[in-house]
Amino acid sequence: MKYTVVILLLLLVTSCVSNNSTSILDQAKPIIDTKGVDMTLYETDLEECNAYSDDVSITRSIAKGSATGAAVGAVIEAISDRRKDAIEIGAVTGGTQSGLRAAREKEQILKRCLKGRGYKVLN
Repeated sequence: MKYTVVILLLLLVTSCVSNNSTSILDQAKPIIDTKGVDMTLYETDLEECNAYSDDVSITRSIAKGSATGAAVGAVIEAISDRRKDAIEIGAVTGGTQSGLRAAREKEQILKRCLKGRGYKVLN
């Protein structure tokens, strides 16, 4: 039963993070200084830079973080009589942290790409 709860929590976290971050364009469009910028060209560049950031898989990061967290939790559970839920806590915590880290990485890739193309990114 408790493993069912953990799996449901992981699916919920994965769903929330990936739905909010799969497309940087949908989540947090970079703010740029538009003075002298051809907005048609900017939209094209934004789409291309977003394609680069899509190389970072949030779902895969969550899965890896969950597995690592569960492994750490298993060690804690093995050496501690009081922590019977350490595997579950480790899996959820590891997955959440990895998902958030991947979302930040996607955003940084997008902004660096735009800066490399000459845009003044303000945020």
